[in-house]
Amino acid sequence: MAQSYEKAGVNLEAGYDVVRRIKKHVASTERTGSMGNIGSFGGMFDLASLGYKEPILVSGTDGVGTKLKIAFAMDKHDTVGIDAVAMCVNDVLAQGAEPLVFLDYVAVGHNDPAQVEAIVAGVAEGCRQAGCALVGGETAEMPGMYEGGEYDIAGFTVGCVEKSKLIDGSKVKVGDVLVGIASTGVHSNGFSLVRKVVSDNKLDLGSTYEELGDRTLGDALICPTRIYVKQVLDVIRNCDVHGVAHITGGGFDENIPRILQDGMGLAIKEGSWEILPIFRLLEKYGQIPHREMFNIFNMGIGMVLAMDESEAPKAIEILKAHGEKASVIGCITDSGKVVIE
Repeated sequence: MAQSYEKAGVNLEAGYDVVRRIKKHVASTERTGSMGNIGSFGGMFDLASLGYKEPILVSGTDGVGTKLKIAFAMDKHDTVGIDAVAMCVNDVLAQGAEPLVFLDYVAVGHNDPAQVEAIVAGVAEGCRQAGCALVGGETAEMPGMYEGGEYDIAGFTVGCVEKSKLIDGSKVKVGDVLVGIASTGVHSNGFSLVRKVVSDNKLDLGSTYEELGDRTLGDALICPTRIYVKQVLDVIRNCDVHGVAHITGGGFDENIPRILQDGMGLAIKEGSWEILPIFRLLEKYGQIPHREMFNIFNMGIGMVLAMDESEAPKAIEILKAHGEKASVIGCITDSGKVVIE
């Protein structure tokens, strides 16, 4: 029997349709330095056009994790691309770098052009929020690897910072305060536990719960990760920022200490920011110890900036001008421990 790629489960025409559909989304992310167009074998960027004197390239890669299972269950695919961008660009931002380019990788079992377009539209929206160009990507159709309608998405970004302005935590000192910037929800970490809590308690993604008010559980969980690039770069330009921590997997306990030097610790003041309702719900239904929640989730704080106390009011003012909720949530100590009071 004669064989073909289509008989093997790969639809070449659907792949061509995807490229046609996503061109407008890719074009919407162009910025100074962008070169070439979709279809090239490599994504290009003219670094010299930005006038860096001693450029340091900072790269990051990440995915969305099992949050995708929520997207599958809700049949909602236009926000996970934002998550993929956010997880990468917020990481390079932690070194003070401006993300310049982004590439995405979408792997599907069956190529559904409308679904892939929705995913890439989310990627493009994330890139616009971050001010970086979507310079390339890959959509891989792999029959037998994914269940019907399921897929995976990952991303990669490269940013740049002047060597003299690199933020590496070396300036962090005891007495520095921590300015916390609000998250939009669970972001993209801890979803293996989230899904277990939902499953064990037979919670319905389409239902509302007392803790969430009029918002459905699904809407609260699928809410995309906040992208902090433009607002935090504005703070960095105008304030002396000593360290930046992106609060991802491992919550407060793992991520904030990454900017500390040996012997330093943290004193976090609970009540100095709003712990979002979704975390109250997860803690209640999952019967998760309150202190353990801070070791898993962001608890309503997506990014933390360390700086001298005198700089904090100006930083908070800048962040609020960008529409962010920000406050001093603690300080650097010499305890060598993470203490949440």
